[in-house]
Amino acid sequence: MGKDKQPRGQRRQGGLPATDAAGPDDMGPKKGKGAPKECGEEEARTCCGCRFPLLLALLQLALGIAVTVVGFLMASISSSLLVRDTPFWAGIIVCLVAYLGLFMLCVSYQVDEQTCIQFVMKLLYFLLSALGLMVCVLATAFAAHHYSQLSRVTCGATPDACHCKLPSAEPLSRTFVYRDVTDCTSITGTFKVFLLTQMLLNLVSGLVCLLACFVMWKHRYQVFYVGDRMYSLTASEGQQPKV
Repeated sequence: MGKDKQPRGQRRQGGLPATDAAGPDDMGPKKGKGAPKECGEEEARTCCGCRFPLLLALLQLALGIAVTVVGFLMASISSSLLVRDTPFWAGIIVCLVAYLGLFMLCVSYQVDEQTCIQFVMKLLYFLLSALGLMVCVLATAFAAHHYSQLSRVTCGATPDACHCKLPSAEPLSRTFVYRDVTDCTSITGTFKVFLLTQMLLNLVSGLVCLLACFVMWKHRYQVFYVGDRMYSLTASEGQQPKV
């Protein structure tokens, strides 16, 4: 009988560590299951090794530089062109927005703001992106209006300028004078190509700025509520009675 009691005692003593050891083992798989989700969330926020907002800032920088360069090339064709017809100003504004975005996203970007400076930077980037959107739409409208006028004019060259006149049947018939232009083909050909390029670049820049505004809004509000919900779920699981 003594031999029988001893194995039972050993079983009872061995059972307690088994149940205690089962606790950490049960917690282990839960962490293991949660780890792939965290990795998946990080991968969802990245593209080609970069965060998605960072790619938007890089696109803004590239498009802003392109718009600025084409705008200065357009201004070099004639000295009488208006500022609205050479939208290098739109490219400069988009470049400033991109520089702020690159600084914010590469240095101190966090989805949930922990300091007032981070919140101000994200708000400023959102507002400047909205300003860049409006500026790009305005530059696209100016370029489209000028292109529609050039498609209906008849041009004639003079020694120091190119005179382009709208048809007399037009209700607002007027003559456009492009100074320092000896060959009108640079207006009817090269300048029209530049206008088409500006329309395309500013349209894409406006879409990128709009997408940047959406991403900033999404990270500020939608991610916040998802985190609040996950916290409440984990809190309710922690309050469950142990059996």
